[in-house]
Amino acid sequence: MTTDFEKNPGWLDWYADPSRPRFRLPEGAVDAHCHVFGPGAAFPYAPERKYTPCDASKDQLFALRDRLGFARNVIVQATCHGADNRALADALRASKGMARGVATVRPDVSDEELRELHEAGVRGVRFNFVKRLVDAAPRQDLLDVVERIAPLGWHVVVYFEAPDLPDLRDFFLSIPVPLVVDHMGRPDVTKDPDGPEFEAFLDFLRARPDIWCKVTCPERLTVDGPPALDGEQEAYRDVVPFAQRVVEEFPDRVLWGTDWPHPNLTDHMPDDGLLVDFLPHIAPTPELRHKLLVDNPTRLYWPDAD
Repeated sequence: MTTDFEKNPGWLDWYADPSRPRFRLPEGAVDAHCHVFGPGAAFPYAPERKYTPCDASKDQLFALRDRLGFARNVIVQATCHGADNRALADALRASKGMARGVATVRPDVSDEELRELHEAGVRGVRFNFVKRLVDAAPRQDLLDVVERIAPLGWHVVVYFEAPDLPDLRDFFLSIPVPLVVDHMGRPDVTKDPDGPEFEAFLDFLRARPDIWCKVTCPERLTVDGPPALDGEQEAYRDVVPFAQRVVEEFPDRVLWGTDWPHPNLTDHMPDDGLLVDFLPHIAPTPELRHKLLVDNPTRLYWPDAD
């Protein structure tokens, strides 16, 4: 995986030969959170980026989709590309309607650019509040973006860490379009899933019926570590009770995705096949799994699908 850019030292490359999942995905399943990075020679990384990943192209993403058994993808603009959505739009167009996108735009984005992104398949924008990844944008700028994208029927994806929710909650609730929360708001899984901090997160989800949640990234949240290769150790077992609570209380508002190609990991790189095998632990019934993987992402990203 060579690039014209120097990847952050110590960051792992994505798993090049993932296993085939034991769990068979339902027909029409959507990988509702993944990325494309570059290739940097064709789609340079943003000068203001806080990290440089390894390349991860659209063709490699679509090969993973097919290997794991997904039908569709939702590709999320990566912070290393800033507000340059060319790599994202290129991947969406190449998917021939089998992918939707979440872009990053600034308040001064032109109407023409928004129309082009919508035609490519973009259906949302992402606001990132994780301080180690981005510099915080002024909240008024973000509200100006919302005003621009609302007529298109887009939603807002928010990425933040659990300790920051109390300061962000009122602002999030003021955003007048549907919200999608990345990675369960990154809870501290060493704490009690029935404790006050995670309960505050669930109360946030309860505050509006149009707040969705991605029960994703156990490999980022875990302290116990990955599943054993022999399948004997439960997959990311310390994350399971948090994700299961969300899935069971909000079955019609949960999404799941691989987060491929898993940027900025240094301790272990997940086998995406084993990540798929994590799903029955957090959605224990066929009905819940169908909602999580098929019904919900289709309703949000392909509302006009037959």
